[in-house]
Amino acid sequence: MIVDLAHASSATIKDVLKISTRPVIVSHTGVKGTCNSWRNLSDDEIIGIAKTGGVIGIGYWPEATCGHNAEAIAKAIRYAVNLAGVEHVALGSDFDGATSVPFDSSGLVAVTQALIDSGFTDNQIRLIMGGNALRVLSAGLPK
Repeated sequence: MIVDLAHASSATIKDVLKISTRPVIVSHTGVKGTCNSWRNLSDDEIIGIAKTGGVIGIGYWPEATCGHNAEAIAKAIRYAVNLAGVEHVALGSDFDGATSVPFDSSGLVAVTQALIDSGFTDNQIRLIMGGNALRVLSAGLPK
């Protein structure tokens, strides 16, 4: 089992992090360090999730990033990477139709370009664009 804390309260996140013995994820969220929204993760929560070996998926909707473009997403990713390390950050699009996002999956090239413009290396971009999520999902699947 992989625990996803995407819609968990701060109290629930804190409780889960206290007892977790495996990586946990937040499949789609923002970070308060770039967008102080009630739903976004605090620095302590980001660090706690990283300490489990987990991954934080940065969302695309304006309430997650305080922006309407790929640059706002890259800014949130950069913040999380600086805090937790590149191996703990991923994309968290939330392409489910319930939120408004600035582009559909065809616009991922804009996120890639924004990451390049933000100074990420090719390997770091590979990790963020899917490598980190694959690592955690693979570790959580039965062998």
